[in-house]
Amino acid sequence: MEKIWLSHYDEGVPEYADVTAYSSISAVFNESAAQYGQRPAFTNMGKTLTYAETKQYVDQFSAYLQNVLKLPKGERIAIMMPNVLQYPVAVFGALQAGYVVANVNPLYTPRELEHQLVDCGATTIVVLENFANTLGLVLKNTPVKNVIIANIGEMLGGVKGMLVNFVLRHVKKMIPAYNIPNTIAFKDALAQGKNHPFHPVELTLEDIAFLQYTGGTTGVAKGAILTHGNIVANMQQAGAWIKAKLTRDGEIILTALPLYHIFCLTVNLMIFTKIGAHNILVTNPRDIPALVKEIAKYRVTVITAVNTLFNALVNNADFANVDFSNLKISVGGGMAVQKAVADKWQKITKQPIIEAYGLTETSPGVCVNPLSSTSYSGNIGLPISNTEIDVRDGEGKSVGIGEVGELFVRGPQVMRGYWNMPEETKKVLGDDGFLSTGDVVVVNEQGFVKIVDRKKDMIVVSGFNVYPNEIEDVVAGHPGVLEVACVGVPSEKTGEAIRLFVVKKDPNLTKEDIIAFCRENLTGYKVPKDIVFKNELPKSNVGKILRRELKDAPATDHA
Repeated sequence: MEKIWLSHYDEGVPEYADVTAYSSISAVFNESAAQYGQRPAFTNMGKTLTYAETKQYVDQFSAYLQNVLKLPKGERIAIMMPNVLQYPVAVFGALQAGYVVANVNPLYTPRELEHQLVDCGATTIVVLENFANTLGLVLKNTPVKNVIIANIGEMLGGVKGMLVNFVLRHVKKMIPAYNIPNTIAFKDALAQGKNHPFHPVELTLEDIAFLQYTGGTTGVAKGAILTHGNIVANMQQAGAWIKAKLTRDGEIILTALPLYHIFCLTVNLMIFTKIGAHNILVTNPRDIPALVKEIAKYRVTVITAVNTLFNALVNNADFANVDFSNLKISVGGGMAVQKAVADKWQKITKQPIIEAYGLTETSPGVCVNPLSSTSYSGNIGLPISNTEIDVRDGEGKSVGIGEVGELFVRGPQVMRGYWNMPEETKKVLGDDGFLSTGDVVVVNEQGFVKIVDRKKDMIVVSGFNVYPNEIEDVVAGHPGVLEVACVGVPSEKTGEAIRLFVVKKDPNLTKEDIIAFCRENLTGYKVPKDIVFKNELPKSNVGKILRRELKDAPATDHA
């Protein structure tokens, strides 16, 4: 297969972006702080920080780490927080002082948290008090020496901040008791940092910025080594794509996906900070009614989400009454967007879902659809600037246009490797610089890439390949289905059989209804006979349905 470049776009996006225009992520942030100082940068729970205010806090946090904790350059700092105002301050503050950020999912179990802290060697952690209990259970087994504890109310200030903390601690009882000696409050760390000068650190594109952990649902989590160069490259690559439709005049982006996940980290935090956008940080995206109110209140121009979040929104009664006249772009990523969901979204918002594709290991952007798209295509688009792709068969040979194979990617956004895991790195990163994605794709004559499925999720029924994405996409089109997931299970008769997990939208929906619907839309060997009703499906921190957990789940109805 010939390498495929972004030059197929019809909107003048360059084949190459200048990925070395900035020396570091911090250089990008500091430029934005200087250029957009009085603009709103981040809003959470009604409290807004301007770019200038954010920069002041960032410098104070950097100075605290440098002068009070006296951490050397390259030290790993774990950040265990949802979307709150402290998050961008901590990330940009750590990065500009030359430290490596290890993002931690706040919902980790003690075992998962201990593994990551030990593996990355973090000596300092910033944790929201809601999750300090988990940290306290494993702290003695980790290299962590410095614990900085944030609380939601401290950045809100005044009576409101005190009231929010009181409600969380004593009314809703959302702060489990913890016992960690010698901690410091985040606000106090800023106050101490204010008394010291921040000494700028020389940073290059080769310096490590993030250890971004991935693969925890399939085994031991691995830390992808992402450099300043990787993230800057992806900012520049995306910048070349979005400039056709977005401006630097004050875009408003809804940040409901967790910032500690690579999708939202790079897209919402990095890329939109670069263009001076206003980030609306949503701490609890599972509260859909409250989320709809935020969308309506701020009249957002950009929304990023995964399929499950899009689906939850379009099934909320109040969502259809929101004024979407300001909405310019809806970006879908993280998992396949289902056609039924995309069609409902466009009907309500009058905007298509622009599907994009990426991986933790690619910082994350690889492919994206043109912003000129007028409807959902089912494709993940074309490679972004400076990015080569190849599609290979099981023997590593390139296949032709229209043939199915595994997607391989090469570009400046590809990670350096996995932290302390040279063997795992060799499995996915070849000597030619191409990264094995594990995703099965097909490319059409125009160069558009379509995800068929994850290689490991493919089901073989009597020798025929069945891709769960296709089954899920069809079943999601049934009006009685809210959510669906498809997995393969062992079968004496066919080798593997299809098991379907369904969350009902119509309480009267039956298994026979689903089977009949599938027979109308799928060839015989793809029709599932084993159907399990559930009240809900297991999801990752970003909302991706976890098929692996369902593979091991008992096949018993709960709905």
